[in-house]
Amino acid sequence: MSKKSKQCQLQHKYLCRPRITPQIIKKDMKVKDLVNEYSRSGAFNAGRLAEACKLYCHMLDEDATVGLTLSGAMTPTGMGGILITLMESGFVDFIISTGANLYHDLHFALNLPIHQGDFRVDDTKLYEAGIERIYDIFITDELLLKTDKFIQDVAKRHFKSEPISTADFHYILGKAVLADTPSPHLSFVAQAAKYNVPIFVPSPGDSSIGMNLSYLKLQDKCFIIDTDLDVIQSTAIVFSSNKNGVISIGGGSPKNFYMQTQPTLAQILNINKGGHDYFIQITTDSPQWGGLSGATPTEAISWGKIRKEGIKNHVVVYSDATIAVPILSGYALSEKKPRKKKHLYKHLNAYVSELKKHVK
Repeated sequence: MSKKSKQCQLQHKYLCRPRITPQIIKKDMKVKDLVNEYSRSGAFNAGRLAEACKLYCHMLDEDATVGLTLSGAMTPTGMGGILITLMESGFVDFIISTGANLYHDLHFALNLPIHQGDFRVDDTKLYEAGIERIYDIFITDELLLKTDKFIQDVAKRHFKSEPISTADFHYILGKAVLADTPSPHLSFVAQAAKYNVPIFVPSPGDSSIGMNLSYLKLQDKCFIIDTDLDVIQSTAIVFSSNKNGVISIGGGSPKNFYMQTQPTLAQILNINKGGHDYFIQITTDSPQWGGLSGATPTEAISWGKIRKEGIKNHVVVYSDATIAVPILSGYALSEKKPRKKKHLYKHLNAYVSELKKHVK
């Protein structure tokens, strides 16, 4: 074979995807039109976001059980409203979050104002004014104290002596938000309870919700949160699902808690499902610094956390989640009809019982 023929074969191998042409931006474009332009270019993280949008739609077509993990200060930005819409459409079946995202979600239900702020301020002056800053978001001492009181009142009123999971507690909390707040439609914790979407928090002590529960525990008036039950319930959901996929917003404990369900089955319980079927992550971290908690999806394959498939079943979008999540969600909502809701919380006991039957 001549050098030129070999070069042509190699070019055919590597140049088999579409040509890049200039993107066309038109007046009155919709989200799906913008994503299609990203896809036509296929370059950098606009290209990865377009891949993520298509993969999310594929997950929905396959009726995968969709988990969503949430870290970072997302609910103070108003992102909870997007989660509500996804749950209403049956596009998210369970959630794993930091406790802080749940705590700040409650402010909206209680009609306690979160204000646009500025990161170019004197934080000493904010402290003197009784204002806390989340980058360019301002909240007040009064807001925090009123939210604390609501959590404490709910915990006292619905006290249970037996240990419960965080999903159980957040279901109780969500039901109370539905019944006892002026704006429950603005709370994703409330709407998760309404649609029986379990919410797990792997580190329940690492938030103001945990701080309030610990205060009540000093008075012997508090729930006993058993995080081992979280491991069992989340693993049982994955075990009972035909296909599993996740949208991971950020990294940290919520992401790893979802990813570990497959090694829990294979490594600990000797039930090998081969890994998760689909994985989408939106992050601003990069793997070489060690902060991605499970790192890249290809590394996760080595742990049996993600299934190695012939098709592209995983995408990492390196982007600010406040930019990428609305586009990802808007694309899926424009392209796919609502799915039948899975109401997973109602089935947790049955899933756990089924898992127990298979433990060797």
